[in-house]
Amino acid sequence: MTALLEGKVAVVTGAASGIGRAIAVRFAEHGADVVVADVRREPRQADRPTTEVIESDTDAAARFVECDVTDMDDLEATMATAVELGGLDVMVNNAAVYWRKPAMEVTEDEFDELFAVNVKGTFFGAQLAAAAMDDGGVILNVSSVAGLNGAGGEVPYSASKGAVTLLTYGLAAELGERGIRVNSIHPGMIRTALHTENTDTLATEAAEAQWAEIPALKRLGDPGDVADAALLLASDYARYISGTPLTVDGGWTNLVAADPRKS
Repeated sequence: MTALLEGKVAVVTGAASGIGRAIAVRFAEHGADVVVADVRREPRQADRPTTEVIESDTDAAARFVECDVTDMDDLEATMATAVELGGLDVMVNNAAVYWRKPAMEVTEDEFDELFAVNVKGTFFGAQLAAAAMDDGGVILNVSSVAGLNGAGGEVPYSASKGAVTLLTYGLAAELGERGIRVNSIHPGMIRTALHTENTDTLATEAAEAQWAEIPALKRLGDPGDVADAALLLASDYARYISGTPLTVDGGWTNLVAADPRKS
């Protein structure tokens, strides 16, 4: 297997579970040393912490940093750990809050928490990462298909992920002259603990089968699908790609654009 990130150091926020965990492990499999940044060390639905998986199953180094992305001190400590490993090359802003709720029932506290994690955390994660990158680098912001087309029942979440999309465009424009590429990844319906614990969308096999019929590829995504997209964008294969949203949704967004009744 070609090691696409050999000699690189990456930070992945929200990497204890789900999409972030899959990205961290995939990067390590391709040669990157990884800083696993999360508010928790233990995964939601797995038997071993991400750092243990990386250290036992790959040749890469891994460090865990307890990191609340809304806390600047935590973010700075995360970047410092990456510098200790050899210098930051790839930053993945993946940590997020997700829930579904009718717009008329959302409280101010719920709204503030969601934007603090999803938007503030992404912005300052990118800002501090760029400051730590000495000779170019890659910043990947994990948004959502909801950040491209909006979605009823999750209006604040859609708004926060839409902000992440536009942050990506602006940061790509500002940081390009420093050799830093900035792109966003937009997962569709991905089977993760974060999704199943915070909504009842996939609560039954029948419900899951119904949702799986929506994408053109007729299946739900899994975290590895997103990890492979992140690997591509982090690697030199994407060396001339910046300011670009990459959907990882099995063709869902395309179908919604063609027929909004499918949303």
